[in-house]
Amino acid sequence: ERITTFSSTAADKTSNPMKKIHIEKLVINCCTGESGDPLAKATKVLRGLAEQEPFHSKARFTVRSFGIKRNEKISAIVTIRGEKARELLERGLRVKENELRRKNFSDSGNFGFGIDEHIDLGLKYDPSTGIFGMDFYIVLARPGKRVKSRKHRRGRVGLSQKVSKEEAQEWFQSEMGGTLLK
Repeated sequence: ERITTFSSTAADKTSNPMKKIHIEKLVINCCTGESGDPLAKATKVLRGLAEQEPFHSKARFTVRSFGIKRNEKISAIVTIRGEKARELLERGLRVKENELRRKNFSDSGNFGFGIDEHIDLGLKYDPSTGIFGMDFYIVLARPGKRVKSRKHRRGRVGLSQKVSKEEAQEWFQSEMGGTLLK
């Protein structure tokens, strides 16, 4: 007769490598609100920041008061993964002085923030380009998230494997040395 007991102490959770939270991706969005020259300049800024080619997002519908037409390219977006994502996140948080509000965190364990000037990230100011603000959005995940999106032997990710809002806030405070404001 064999009896197995499971203990859920804090030491077990930290020692389990499948529970370790990491940055899956960092998405930087620089929305100009119009196509043409401003969008080309924003693309140039993102290319210099991320060292990879950004893609363009289109407007979903026409907004006459802003002068935006449907399917017009209005923003440049770049997705960064790996160590480069962590480095850019640290630079972005330095601009925000490592302080985020609690409402910056979503229920799915992701968080985002915006900066007003790209030159605060350490990029050199170019008068011909101008100054652009951008939004940072960070997706956190645990190992095994790929199970739900792979093609072969796709499965479900359990609730305990998903990152909650509280866990994301705790990760932000411990890993990034951040402070949460009201």
